Amino acid sequence: MPLLILLNNITFKFNYLLFLFKSLSVIGAQGIHAITEHGRWGCFTLRLFVSVFRPPFKFSSVIKEIKVIGVESLSIIVFTALFTGMVLGLQGYTTLKQFGSEGLLGIGVTASLFSELGPVLTALLLIGRAGSSLCAQIGVMRNSEQIDALECMGIDPFNFLISPKLLAAIIVFPILSFLFCIVGTGGGYFAGVYLLGVNPGAYYDGMVRALYNPTHVNMCLYKSLCFSVLMISICACKGYYVHMHKVKGALAVARCTTEAVVFSSVSILIWDYLITSILI
Repeated sequence: MPLLILLNNITFKFNYLLFLFKSLSVIGAQGIHAITEHGRWGCFTLRLFVSVFRPPFKFSSVIKEIKVIGVESLSIIVFTALFTGMVLGLQGYTTLKQFGSEGLLGIGVTASLFSELGPVLTALLLIGRAGSSLCAQIGVMRNSEQIDALECMGIDPFNFLISPKLLAAIIVFPILSFLFCIVGTGGGYFAGVYLLGVNPGAYYDGMVRALYNPTHVNMCLYKSLCFSVLMISICACKGYYVHMHKVKGALAVARCTTEAVVFSSVSILIWDYLITSILI
C-alpha cells in the first residue's frame, strides 16, 4: 500500500512537470512567433517607405487608389458619421441636462468627434471596407505567383502594387476623417437643436470654441495619418506573406485577411491611446 501511494505521487509529479514543460514550450513558441511577425512587419514597412521615393512614380495608380479607398467609401462614412453625431447629441444632452449645462452640447460633440471618434471610426470603417480587400488582393496575387512574376521581370512589387495604396491612404484618411467630424457635428446639431430644443447660438458657440482649440484638430490630423500607415502596412504585409502561413491556398488568404482586420483594428486602438497621451 505505501508503495502504491509512492508510485501515485511520483506519477502525479511527473505529469505535473510534463504539463509545465509543455506549457512553457507553447508560450515560448508563441513568443518567438510574435517576435518574428513583428520583425517581418517592421522590415516590410521600412521597405514600403523606401519604395515610395523610388521611381517610377505612377500618379495614375495613386488616383485610382484614391477612388477605390476614398470615393467609394464616402457613403458609409457620411451615413455612420451622421448617426454617430446624432447619438452623441442625444446622450450628451441627456447627461448635461442633469446639471443644467445644455449649452455645452456643441463643444462636447465637436471635441469628441475631432479628437477621438472621427479618426478612429473612420479608420475602422476603412479597414473593414478597403483594408480587407487589399489583403485579399495581395494574397491572391501571391498564391497565383503574380508577385513572383513581377520580380522575375525586374519590377519591384512594392513600388508597383503597394506604394500607390500607401500614398492614396495618406491623402484620403485625413480628408475622410475631417468629413466624418463635420457631418457628425451636423448630426449632433440636428439632434440637439431641432429634436431636443438646445439653443442654436449656444451650440454654434461651443462648436467654434472647440475648433479654435488646435489640439482637437491636430489630434484628428495626426491620428488619421498614423492610422493610414498602420492599415496599409499591416494589411499589405499579411497578404504579401500569405505563403508563409501555416495553412495554404484559399484558406490561408481567408485567415490572413481576418488577421489583418483584427490586428489593424487593435493597433489603431493602441496607437489612439498613445497619440492621445502625447498630444493631450
